[in-house]
Amino acid sequence: MDAKVESINVRKMNYQKSYLKKITCNMKSMFMTLICVLYLFSAASAQSERKLVRDGNEMYKNKKYSDAEVNYKKSLGVNKDSKSAIFNLGDAYYKQGKFEDATKQFEGISSDKNLDKETQSKAFHNLGNSYLQSKKYNESINAYKNALKLNPKDNDTRYNLAYAQSKLQQQQQQQKQDQNKDQKDQKDQKDQKDKKDQKDQKDQKKDEQQQQKDQQQKQDQQKDEEKQAKKRDKISKEDAEKILQALNNDEKNTQKKLTKKDATKISINKKW
Repeated sequence: MDAKVESINVRKMNYQKSYLKKITCNMKSMFMTLICVLYLFSAASAQSERKLVRDGNEMYKNKKYSDAEVNYKKSLGVNKDSKSAIFNLGDAYYKQGKFEDATKQFEGISSDKNLDKETQSKAFHNLGNSYLQSKKYNESINAYKNALKLNPKDNDTRYNLAYAQSKLQQQQQQQKQDQNKDQKDQKDQKDQKDKKDQKDQKDQKKDEQQQQKDQQQKQDQQKDEEKQAKKRDKISKEDAEKILQALNNDEKNTQKKLTKKDATKISINKKW
């Protein structure tokens, strides 16, 4: 009986080992399948990304810059770190006159330390061009200098650097001229204002003098009128006294005449 039990246990152990081995093989098989799927997916994605970039390049070559932009963006949708898509998208922006967008693209990729020197130099060169188109000459000069540090033999960058420096000098001269013109305009405006203020002051003083003169004339006229009025009042009083005197004289004469007349009157007395 013990031997039978042992035989059963051995068969059981062998079955378990076989089952575990089968499970292990299945897990390995599934893992390998997963690796293959991921590899194929990655390969398909990479192929899709490269195809989109190639299609974009073809459109760029045919001067269909907006269509090229779309393809580069699609490529970045598959792989956001695609260096070629990032770089070429900046070129597509530049060709469409989207200089600010181009600047952002080239700023990002030119700062990537993992790029080879040649590609990084080209990124700085294109960054300088984008700044140049936006009339940011100081920034443009710095970008060209960085490009030349990475590739000192790049004559195109050297020429663009000299051009940017000349444009900066012109800009500074123009700014100085504009500043001088502004100062002159401000001075002229101040002089005109001062002249106007002086004229206004003279006019105001003249008006005040005229007002004073008119007021003085009015006062003098008023005084003359008062004198005339007093004079008229005085004559009227003298005339009144003369008239009163004349009346008094007339009254006296009248009384004398009446008195004389009464003295010669005949008195008639009736006798009874």
